[in-house]
Amino acid sequence: MWRGNRFAGDVVLTVVPMAFVLGVTTAAGHFQGSAHPLDALGYGWLAAAALPLLLVRRFPLPVFVVVYCAVLAYYWSDYPNGPALVLPTIALFVLTRRRGPLVATIAAVGALLVAVGVHFATGGAFLFNASAALIVVWLTAVIGIGTAARNRGAAIRAARERAAEHQYRMAEQERLRIAREVHDVVAHSLAMINVQAGVAAHVADRRPEQAVEALRAIKEASASALADLRATVAVLRSGQGLGPAPSLRQLDELLDHARATGLTVRLHGAPGELPAPVDGAAYRILQESLTNVVRHAHEPSEVDVSFGRSNGMLSVRIRDNGRDAGAPAPGNGLRGMSERAAALGGTVRAAPVDGGFEVRAELPVHEEGR
Repeated sequence: MWRGNRFAGDVVLTVVPMAFVLGVTTAAGHFQGSAHPLDALGYGWLAAAALPLLLVRRFPLPVFVVVYCAVLAYYWSDYPNGPALVLPTIALFVLTRRRGPLVATIAAVGALLVAVGVHFATGGAFLFNASAALIVVWLTAVIGIGTAARNRGAAIRAARERAAEHQYRMAEQERLRIAREVHDVVAHSLAMINVQAGVAAHVADRRPEQAVEALRAIKEASASALADLRATVAVLRSGQGLGPAPSLRQLDELLDHARATGLTVRLHGAPGELPAPVDGAAYRILQESLTNVVRHAHEPSEVDVSFGRSNGMLSVRIRDNGRDAGAPAPGNGLRGMSERAAALGGTVRAAPVDGGFEVRAELPVHEEGR
């Protein structure tokens, strides 16, 4: 399709100027009594000078040379003068756009020298008259306009590339955001389900009532995970806005999920009112940290969750008492927490401490009025 449009453009670029030159030159011949009337050879000459324009976008320099020489020879013939100069003008303009002003200027200077050489060869004397000045102005104007069009085209392409790059970056950021959301939801819920399923299997024969409680916890965790996933998928399908934002307003529910696995979770301090981005990031960091305690900590029994505010920073600390804690292995969870914090200008540190493992997040809180 694109090649067909380009070929059609080349045909128009050739046929329209050729018809214009032939028509105007024919009409001008009636007012130039001393000129030889246009005959088949004259029409063929002008047509032959125009036809190379079909290839001007592919071979701009050779086409300009051929068209210019054909038109120059025509003007030194006995045929009527006319607007044949339009043909090399088009060729020079395309040459400037395609190859740049330097190549076009060299070609134009060469064309001017050829014209001067032919003038001397035919017995003419050196004379810088109005016609010579017109030729210089013509060459300069065509190259100037072609350069402006070339620069404008380059600016438009650069703007499109920047827009495409921006769109790609936005899509990549959205993809990473969705990946983090899906990971956090699925990893947290499956970790809770896995623990509760283990409890149910372990006590099913001896304490059926506890197994029933574990199964109820599994049902609640799976229902919550399905709701979050449906919301995320709905956002992807609609392409409009974001799904329900996670928030520390759901803190009690999140801590209850952890307690349902048998952990003793203690809360210290309160986050207070937070901007939505900080609120969501803090929730996901806390959620992922509790998930990691359930999945990776060795025989943990207690978790301390602490919130603090100081110097415009929100501090979130999650510390467990798992035994033999070692350095964390890189994974999607820790990477996701770090990315969330970094996006807000904050930091996350995860490392073993005396008597367990600790995750500490520092998130900037830009309070209104400051």
